[in-house]
Amino acid sequence: MGGGSGGMGTQDGMGSGGFAMSPLRDPSNILSQRSVYFDFDSYTIRNQYRELVLAHAKYLRDNSNARVLLQGNTDERGSREYNLALGQRRADSVKNAMLLSGASDHQIEAVSLGEEKPRAVGHDESSWIENRRADILYQGEY
Repeated sequence: MGGGSGGMGTQDGMGSGGFAMSPLRDPSNILSQRSVYFDFDSYTIRNQYRELVLAHAKYLRDNSNARVLLQGNTDERGSREYNLALGQRRADSVKNAMLLSGASDHQIEAVSLGEEKPRAVGHDESSWIENRRADILYQGEY
């Protein structure tokens, strides 16, 4: 089955080998941060998240076998249809920034979850802030 140039047993960890913790799971590495938060009714990446997005784009560029799923989320305000569209714009915004920074289109899938998968279930600003985000999930995490 499968294509690819099959090296011996490198499927689970391309790169500098051995037993080092994956940078994607190392809490001291920016790559362990997986959410980009947005202002109300916005899909513009805030300045404080640009470095995070660029770090993930560089990781994708340097690891051509890596794949991500970007999930755009919204808070509960707005219609279901509006929130699905806004969630898609948020995921696409992160995808476009990654593409401009060297990641390849085939590595990134952007989808919207709208308001359907809240991280916080309250009905106040502190909950809404947590829910206005795009999450970055690597293949094997979704």
